Amino acid sequence: MSDSSITLQAGNGIAVLTLNRPDKRNAFTDTMRDEFIAALENVSADQSVRALVLTGAGKGFCAGGDIAGMEKRMNAPAGEVAFNGWARQQIVHKAQMLLHTMPKPVIAAVNGAASGLGADTAIACDFVMASDHASFAWSYIHRGIVADGGGLYFLPRRTGLARAKELIFSGRTVELDEALNLGIADRKTSSETLLDDAIAWATELSRGSSVALALSKSILNQTYELSSEHVFAQGSQAQGICYTSTQHRESVMDFLAKAAARKAQR
Repeated sequence: MSDSSITLQAGNGIAVLTLNRPDKRNAFTDTMRDEFIAALENVSADQSVRALVLTGAGKGFCAGGDIAGMEKRMNAPAGEVAFNGWARQQIVHKAQMLLHTMPKPVIAAVNGAASGLGADTAIACDFVMASDHASFAWSYIHRGIVADGGGLYFLPRRTGLARAKELIFSGRTVELDEALNLGIADRKTSSETLLDDAIAWATELSRGSSVALALSKSILNQTYELSSEHVFAQGSQAQGICYTSTQHRESVMDFLAKAAARKAQR
């Protein structure tokens, strides 16, 4: 495994991004977050990559924010704490929104505990595949802070508002079977096959037109906030773009050629 706190590998159209601080259960440092953002921007821009799988090295997916970093922020001069915190939050939000808005499927392959920012990072992805060792905890309340990695937005959309409140207010741990029942995780698999299964699912999800997929995802991400009229309007605009895409043209021409060949054989 590389010495970097983030590793990125790609093959056959699927990128695998690994949080790589196993001795710290992959807790985020500020430097690690910068690397994470750079890797996500790389994947988003790389047209040869059709989908992303995000996982953690070692026994944990991600333990959240690094406690040493929290101590450092608390020890800043009183007049700088608030602005430093605000500036840091902009970076956290950038990372989470890169996951959420990436124009290709993103699967979190949760190999162990996902706590705090780790849990938020998992559900900022499009889909969550969990191993038999996975668990989730929105444990921010135990540190006297709020769910700043998107949990206040993403969790109610997966579990419903009342259940999201209960999980965030209590900070309790959600084990795998309950996570599946609540909609926090979408699929489960064994620890031994987690990464292979996630890559296979990513391959399945990304076989279609990358243009149509990116446009569909951008609209679906907003569907709870928009009126039906706005969704239809955005869909119409997206369809106009699809009509001009090489993928649409090649698909139609291929269908017509196969239909003509079948007709000629009769």
